Amino acid sequence: MCLCFVNKVQAQNIKTTSVTSSTQTTPIELVNADVLLYDETTGNTAQRLVGNVQFKHENALLFCDSAYLYDDNKVDAFGKVHIQQGDSTHIYGDSLAYDGNTKLAKLKHNVKLVDSDVTLTTDSMDYDRNTNIAYYKTKGTIINKENTLVSESGYYHSSEHTMYFKKNVVLTNPKYTMTCDTLKYDTSDKIAYFQSPTHIKSKENLIYCENGWYDTESNKAQFNKNAFIKTKNQTLAGDSLYYDRTNGYGKAIKNITVTDSAQKMIITGDLADFYQRNKHTVVTKKALFMQIEGKDTLFLHADTLKHYTTSYADTVKPKVVEVPVKKGKKKKSETKKVVKEEPEDAEEKDRFIYAYHKVKFYKKDMQGMCDSLVYSTTDSLMKMFKVPVLWSEANQLTGDQINIKSFDGKIETLHLTNNAFISEEVDSNMYNQIKGKTMIGYFVKNELSRISVKGNGQTIYYAKEDNDSYIGVNKAECTDLMIYLKESKVDKITFYKKPVATLYPIDKISGDDLFLKDFKWYGAKRPKNRYDVFVWE
Repeated sequence: MCLCFVNKVQAQNIKTTSVTSSTQTTPIELVNADVLLYDETTGNTAQRLVGNVQFKHENALLFCDSAYLYDDNKVDAFGKVHIQQGDSTHIYGDSLAYDGNTKLAKLKHNVKLVDSDVTLTTDSMDYDRNTNIAYYKTKGTIINKENTLVSESGYYHSSEHTMYFKKNVVLTNPKYTMTCDTLKYDTSDKIAYFQSPTHIKSKENLIYCENGWYDTESNKAQFNKNAFIKTKNQTLAGDSLYYDRTNGYGKAIKNITVTDSAQKMIITGDLADFYQRNKHTVVTKKALFMQIEGKDTLFLHADTLKHYTTSYADTVKPKVVEVPVKKGKKKKSETKKVVKEEPEDAEEKDRFIYAYHKVKFYKKDMQGMCDSLVYSTTDSLMKMFKVPVLWSEANQLTGDQINIKSFDGKIETLHLTNNAFISEEVDSNMYNQIKGKTMIGYFVKNELSRISVKGNGQTIYYAKEDNDSYIGVNKAECTDLMIYLKESKVDKITFYKKPVATLYPIDKISGDDLFLKDFKWYGAKRPKNRYDVFVWE
C-alpha cells in the first residue's frame, strides 16, 4: 500500500533517519522533492520521492527524478541521476543504489563521470566516496582532451587524477594509436604508464615495449623491456629507448640493434641516437656493422657508425613541367610552367654507412682496416681513408685511399690511389712487392685475378727454381705494369714502355735493397675472425 503524504517536500519538513553502529555515520539528508509517498510494500518504512528529488550527504549532492529513501540510510534513485562531489566531479546515470553508511554508489546504464577535462562513460560503475575511486567492469571510454581511452575494465582515482585500465586497452590520439593490456594514465600531467606488452602505431613508425611511459602532451616517452621502434625499412631496438615524437629523435641504450631489412644490414652497439627527419642513426660503444651477403657476412667495427638513408626527394631537385591551360573556343590553347615536386613518401633511394676511427672489418675472403670508411648501397661502393689496409687471400693492399666496388655481394674491382702498394709474404722477412701511383684490381669469382699499375711502377719479386728454392730477387721499374695472379698469388708480370729490370742472386742482396720505399707489413693487425675487429693495437 502506498500512501500519499504531501505534495511538496523540503528538507525542513522531513525527519531523516540514521543508523546507529560502532562506526559513526552521517544520515542522508533530503533537500527537496515534489511528492513524498510512503511505500509499505518494501517491507520497511521507505519514503518514495517523486519529482525534482535532491539529497545531500556530507559534501556530495544527489539529484534524480524519483527515489526510495530507506530507514537504514540507503537510497535507490531513478531517472536523470546526478551526483555532484565537490566542485569538479559529476557522475550521471539512469539508476543508482547508494549506501550512506559505506558511501558506496552503484550506477547503471548510460553512466558518465565528468571530472575537470576528463569524461568517463560506461554502462555500469561503482563509485566509492571514501577513496574517490570509480570502478567499472563493463567496457568504458575515457576522453581527455585529444586522447580517447577504451578498455574492458578499469578504475579512476579522482583525488590522485590517475586511471588504471585492464584488458583490450586502446588509446587513440590524432597522431597515433596505442594498444595494450594494462595501462596507468595520469590525467593531470597526461602521462601514460605501460605495464604490459604495448604497441604504438603512427604514420611514421610502430613502437613496441613491455614497460615504460609516454607523455601524451609533450610526445616524449621512455620504452623498456624488449623495446623497438620500426619505420618502413628500419628497426631500432634496445634495452631502453627514449623517444621524442615531436622532434623525431630517439635514443637507445644497451644491447642496441639497428636492422635494415631492405639491405640485409644490422648494426649493434650499446648506445644509439636516431634522427627520424634526417633519416640517420648514430651507434657508438661496441658498434658493429653486419652486411649479409649470400652465405657470407661482413663484420665491421668502428668507434662510431652512422647509418644514413636518402630518398628521391632528398637528392633530386623539383622538376619544372608545362601543363595545358584551357581557353575559350576562339583563343589558342596555352601552357604554363609548374613545379612538380616528389611526394613526401617517396621511395628511399640510397643508404650509407659512415664508420669513424679505428675501423676494422672481417669477411672470409677479405679483411681490412683504416681510420674512416664510407659504404654506399646504391653502387655497392666502399671507400677507405687514412692509412687503409686491405687483405685479400695472401695479398696486402695499401694506398692513400682504397675504393672497393661490389655487385651482388661479390667484389668486381678495387682502386688504390696514390702510393698504391701490394705486398705478399713469401717467407720469413721476404716479401713480393708492387708499387705504383695508382692501381686497379680486377676480380673473377670474388678472387683477385689481375692488377693494372699506372705510373711509377716498381716491383720486387722473388724468383724460384722448379724445386721451389729461391734463385734470386728480381727488381724492376716500369711506368705501367699488369700483374696476373693465379690462386691469389703472383703468376706473371707484364711490363710496358721500356722496363728496367735486374735479377740479383739471393746471396748478393740484403737490407733495405729488399724493400721498396714506404714498404710496411701489417700482418700482425690482420683480423683472423669476426671477433678480431674489436682488437686495435
